[in-house]
Parts: sequence; structure tokens; C-alpha cells
Amino acid sequence: MDADMKKQLELHSAGAIVRHESMFDEIKSHKNGFELDADFIEKWVLPFYMSIGHHYDNSWVKNVLKISEEITEEVTLKLLGDFNWRTRLVGAYFSAVKNFQNQIYVIGNHFLKSEVCCVGHIYALILAFYNNEQTNEYLHSYLKYYLKKPELYFDQESVLESIVYLDKINGTNFYSQYNQSWEDFNIERNKIENKNAFEMSKLIEKEQGKEDAEKYLNLILSKDNSYKKKINTDFTDKQIEILKDLQSLCTIQK
Repeated sequence: MDADMKKQLELHSAGAIVRHESMFDEIKSHKNGFELDADFIEKWVLPFYMSIGHHYDNSWVKNVLKISEEITEEVTLKLLGDFNWRTRLVGAYFSAVKNFQNQIYVIGNHFLKSEVCCVGHIYALILAFYNNEQTNEYLHSYLKYYLKKPELYFDQESVLESIVYLDKINGTNFYSQYNQSWEDFNIERNKIENKNAFEMSKLIEKEQGKEDAEKYLNLILSKDNSYKKKINTDFTDKQIEILKDLQSLCTIQK
């Protein structure tokens, strides 16, 4: 395997699936400049990255509490500074659990830059959890840019969920500013997805035959891709309550 191919595979594994240029490129990311060792990963990442924020099983909460006294700013900065969605997800969440508010800028900057996948929903959750002028501005900055980028289908829906949640608890109506942009975004997303489906069906027809191609195309086109997607805050409501409880219990432990 040549060096370039190896690098591409490493980036893909880290979550850098879509490399893109944006208006946030000039923002400096927090990066370690060194590799995390296997023991550190074994302790801080592997037990948590797939379970934090789980919708139906909250058993992971007890595991966070068990290790919470050992969570330091040094640990969370190391996790956040690693170029990998798994470490950044755990680092951001642990930072919020321990209320390391001086690390909000790190989380916010990573959020805006969207360098890796699979973690933006946790960033948005944490920013909504803090619910202050700085964190709310990160959410609005994200939407003002990424809702105009239907080719970059990242975490727009999760961020809108945070906005709707904040409107509910703050008595505001910021979602109304984004409703039309969200509809327009989904219209363009549908066009992109349909175009991709037709291209894939041509490939399937070439390799597997016309019947399989038509089955695939009918399946894709029959999905409900309504451009008026409703924003549901169930995930945010539940997960912020969990975060509040965790932060409170960690404060008691001190």
C-alpha cells in the first residue's frame, strides 16, 4: 500500500470522510501534535465512544460516574486534541460533565470546522446544554453557513434541534429564522440524493441487470423525503437532563 492510500484510509477511519473548504478554515483547531498511546485509548475512549448519548440504554451513565473523579482538564484536552471522531466525542462530553467552561472554545471551533463526522450532534448537544451567549452564537454561526450547503449534509438537523430546544426553554423564536432555509436545504438534498440514486441504478443495471436496478431505484424513490421535516427535540430533552444530573453528581463528589 502506497503512502497516499494509507493516509486516505487513516483519514477515513478518523472520520474525515468529506474533506471540504469552508469559511471556518482559518479558525485554529486544537491539536495535540502527538499520538495517544494504547493504554490511554483503552481507558478513556473504547468503553465510552459508542455508548455516550445512546437513545435507549443509559447504563453508560454509571460508567461515566465511576471514572469521573479522574477526568481532568488535561485528559479532556488530550481527547479533544486527537484528530479522530471517537476521541473528540468522548473529550467534549467529559468536558461538559466536569463543567470545564474554558474548553468551550475548543468544542465550538471543532464544531464549526466539521473536520470529522459522527460527533457534531454531541457538540450541538453540549452547546445547547451550556446555553449562554457564546455557545448559542456557535449554533447560529453553524446554521447560517451550513444550511446553505446542501452538498455538505452534516449535522444541520441536530443543530436545529438544539435551537428548537433553546427556544422552548428561553422563550425565544430563533427557529423561525431558519425554517425556510431548512425547507430549501431539504429540497436541494432530495435533488442530490435522487441524482445519486439514478447514477447508482445505472451501475447496478450494468453489473446485476435491469430488474435489480429498478428495484433499487424504486426503493430509494419511495422513501419519504419530505422537504418539510419536523424538528423533534426528544433526544436533546433527554440527553440534557442526563448531562445536568451527571454534572451535579460530579460536583457533589468533589
